Amino acid sequence: MKHRPAHFIILLLSLLLSLPFSGLAAAPPDFVVLAKELKPAVVNISTAQKAKQQQRRPMQPRSPFNPHNDFFDDFFNRFFEGMPQGPSQKQALGSGFIISKDGYIMTNDHVVNGADTVTVKLSDGRTFDATIKGQDEKLDLALLKIETKEALPVAALGDSDKLEVGEWVMAIGNPFGLEQTVTAGIVSAKGRVIGAGPYDDFIQTDASINPGNSGGPLFNSDGQVVGINTAIIAGGQGIGFATPVNAAKDILDQLKETGHVTRGWLGVSVQPMTEELADSFDLEEAKGALVAEVTADSPAGRAGVKRGDIIVRYDGSEVNETKDLPRLVAATPVNKTVELGILRDGKEKTLKVKIAKLEDGQSAVVEGEEDGEPGQLGLSLSNISPELAARLGLQGTDGVLINAIDPNGSAAVSQLRRGDVILEVNGKATPNVAAFKSAVGKVKKGDTLRLLVQRGESVLYTTLKAD
Repeated sequence: MKHRPAHFIILLLSLLLSLPFSGLAAAPPDFVVLAKELKPAVVNISTAQKAKQQQRRPMQPRSPFNPHNDFFDDFFNRFFEGMPQGPSQKQALGSGFIISKDGYIMTNDHVVNGADTVTVKLSDGRTFDATIKGQDEKLDLALLKIETKEALPVAALGDSDKLEVGEWVMAIGNPFGLEQTVTAGIVSAKGRVIGAGPYDDFIQTDASINPGNSGGPLFNSDGQVVGINTAIIAGGQGIGFATPVNAAKDILDQLKETGHVTRGWLGVSVQPMTEELADSFDLEEAKGALVAEVTADSPAGRAGVKRGDIIVRYDGSEVNETKDLPRLVAATPVNKTVELGILRDGKEKTLKVKIAKLEDGQSAVVEGEEDGEPGQLGLSLSNISPELAARLGLQGTDGVLINAIDPNGSAAVSQLRRGDVILEVNGKATPNVAAFKSAVGKVKKGDTLRLLVQRGESVLYTTLKAD
């Protein structure tokens, strides 16, 4: 009986001692230590671009809301209005990070694009003239080089694929010219598409990112670069975006060796597979990239890819979402033959495609518009005469033109628009109104129609639910 209290105290102590250790996993990293270790590898970048000679702006009326009104403004406006000004310089600030001891630096392309001079300032205050060694506008990345005889501190590149939502991250940069500013937060989301380009795949973070942070590193708690700070939303609070570092690693060798990036080209326009579209194709799940259009004489066209195919696999990688495909194709070496897994008429099929080079002005894969909620029938249609096609700028006379959508009818809340041309219904061509009526003649209430629609220069699939 005497030993029971001792046993109880030992058990209680062991439980209490275990509590701090379980809490450590959720605790933030020691940002003081991280900042001291990592700041030497982060640089400030300033650029200058010669501006063309321009006329002095006309005299502006004095305003109580302008804080810069003074005697000198009035003097110069009054006596020098309209006189040409001498050449001036456009200046910009950004950030970057050293990736090799011999002076290679990664930053954003928009920080240095068009610059006549690029100056890099290290954390110890030394400045160097930098050379732009490579640029990639599509990913907004650039590679710089400074010449120095001594080894420079380097930022280790991590693996952004292993980054998890909720992880702590730290950004270091030059916001508003405030050098070596450190901010911290968490990963808010991954794979964000914000309309910045064809390869959108951003890391979203609530670590404060402001103008001047562009090109700076986003570090994980191990002190590894997982992202390149790239974008902010105007007026957004606590929302910043970074390009995953793995995307930069994929093109780094090309930037070093050739100064630009060569990407693969497939030659298809794809769109997301929605639940409604999946139902119309009798599929169990909505996955893959739906082919809305195949470019003539393209790798996809030559391999036998057809409109309506669903790409579910590319060179051994699963294509679960439309956004997966452009990045996979772009990373493929030119002239490489890959296996393309597709679904056609409910059956799996494998095609072999020889990937071509993506030329300027092309996209590896064109992503079409995403379908919204299905609506109800109710359309005013007409045949397309040659005269009407010419007047509307249509490519041909096949299809039926939507003249109007009845606000109380079946298509009132669909994604269809006035001026759309319906090319197919459930895979059957509709070259005229008679063909359209035949295609929908046996449709029952509650059935979902799959429509192929031409909208301007784009072709896309959408759905329409019969009332």
